Amino acid sequence: MTSPSVDQHGPWQILKRHSVYQDPWMTVRKDDVIRPDGLEGTYSTVRIKPGVCVIPLDRDGSIYLTKEFHYAVGRDTIEGISGGIEAGESAEDAALRELQEEVGVQAGRLRHLGWVDPLTAALSSPTQLFCATELQLVDASPEGTEQIQRIQVSLDEAIRMVMDSEITHGPTCTAILKMALLR
Repeated sequence: MTSPSVDQHGPWQILKRHSVYQDPWMTVRKDDVIRPDGLEGTYSTVRIKPGVCVIPLDRDGSIYLTKEFHYAVGRDTIEGISGGIEAGESAEDAALRELQEEVGVQAGRLRHLGWVDPLTAALSSPTQLFCATELQLVDASPEGTEQIQRIQVSLDEAIRMVMDSEITHGPTCTAILKMALLR
């Protein structure tokens, strides 16, 4: 009798993968595993397609953020301009597209601020961070599900909002704090 095929995944061994749900944005998977302690179990993960979070910074030191109701948390949140990277699209192109679509901003320059993994235990959603400059305001063209309000605050005010948990979106917090350290 042959043993089942085993995929090594760090200290975990994956015996079998089960697709639970999939749509264009996310995949939910449950794996039958052998845990690092040698016991059998399951581990479930959610994978969201890679995305971007971009913070536009104008010449006066103000930044533009979004205020929008987000279904998962059930409330309005204040965030950077965020969205998924489409197939065949670069992160830079996605950032520029999202800026125009969501808040009506075109940027002449993008500075890459690195990337974050918003939640690492059960969610894979790598997000690249950008600061956009050389801004021009244009008409926004949000998707039908988006009711976005563009808000403008100073970078110092945004830092205070992060520290006071008025801004809680992980990629936005990271981008704002990186911008503050780099200025």
